[in-house]
Amino acid sequence: MISYEHFVLDNGLQVYVHEDHATPMAAFNLVYNVGSRDEDEQKTGFAHLFEHLMFGGSKHVPSYDTPLQKVGGENNAFTSPDVTNYYITLPSVNLETAFWLESDRMLSLSFDPKVLEVQQKVVIEEFKQRYLNQPYGDVWLKLRPLAYTTHPYKWATIGKDISHIEHATMDDVKAFFYKHYVPNNAILVVAGDVQVNQVKQLCKKWFEPIPAGAIKPRALPQEPKQTQARKLEVQAQVPLDSIYKAYHCPARHEEQFYAIDLAADILGRSKSSRLYNKLVKEEKLFNSIGAFPTGSLDPGLVVIQGNLNKGVSIEEGEAAIEALLSDFLNNPIHEAELQKVKNQAESTLAFSEVELLNRAMNLAFAANAGNAAGVNQEAEKIQAVDMSRLVEASKQVFRPENCSTLYYRSVVA
Repeated sequence: MISYEHFVLDNGLQVYVHEDHATPMAAFNLVYNVGSRDEDEQKTGFAHLFEHLMFGGSKHVPSYDTPLQKVGGENNAFTSPDVTNYYITLPSVNLETAFWLESDRMLSLSFDPKVLEVQQKVVIEEFKQRYLNQPYGDVWLKLRPLAYTTHPYKWATIGKDISHIEHATMDDVKAFFYKHYVPNNAILVVAGDVQVNQVKQLCKKWFEPIPAGAIKPRALPQEPKQTQARKLEVQAQVPLDSIYKAYHCPARHEEQFYAIDLAADILGRSKSSRLYNKLVKEEKLFNSIGAFPTGSLDPGLVVIQGNLNKGVSIEEGEAAIEALLSDFLNNPIHEAELQKVKNQAESTLAFSEVELLNRAMNLAFAANAGNAAGVNQEAEKIQAVDMSRLVEASKQVFRPENCSTLYYRSVVA
């Protein structure tokens, strides 16, 4: 159970405080309600670019990391299709340093042309190293636009094309910043050895003077129901042939998501899963295989991915996956199998909340999704999934016409 108190500043910044005086540390998590789904299709990669730009100096602080390191703090950030998240951990006696640094970044970046140029080069290099020059690195660059035809999930957080980052101008950057990086588009969670009144005072001092922005309601194009199977074949110098099967599934906080999440666990969560037992251990068709949902705030994907053993064709591997799915959908699932994955999921959730920063993040993400109380309802929703719900949801999702398949063939140089 994550206890918390909540208040809202005059400028619209939502603040949650989770007190835990077990250790003399504090976690400071600021999530902005902007991800790659909020980008213009002709200017993608901006949410991720901003993750980098936010460390390039703000209005009054030329170096972000130096003062934080001096007070024993650590920080990082990440971008997803749905949000951009910035976090700090530091001794609680130095909590105000986090408020000073993050409020100045929210107030205004330095907008130094040299910083933009440097971070453009950093992101372009990351694009090349992680996505273009690494085995299987471009999978999501190909799988997303295969599975999505309309919704902005059809491009990866790194961006659709390197040229979008290469051609980003300072005017583009400023427009994106003042549209999304405003207090009424953010949620702050302060957790650890802190007190609510202390956090309120610091918020009023550092964040409340920042003016609210003009936030427009999202009007994202919705993905139409997929009615025909899709397939794409690519070839590259990779160690093994690989197959990816992506099925459209409910959004992260929809009722049916929990059933699909557990179904994916039964199919491919671990080495005791059906896919691994049957296709890796018994039939020795695959070197590795698993299944997982993307867990997106808008309707996402559940993906089955496997690397085949040498000498096994992708077609043979896909036929084996389809046969296993047919058995899963058409024959009874043992109650013990469902209870096992429920217990695994609840155990993972409990272990994740041991760490203070994870609790802060989980609370921030639940609040950003519109229901902070939901952070304490996950275990209950997992256990509430019964066999009939799991079977019904699985039959809705694991349909051939709802699937986009990527064949990733290995070629010899």
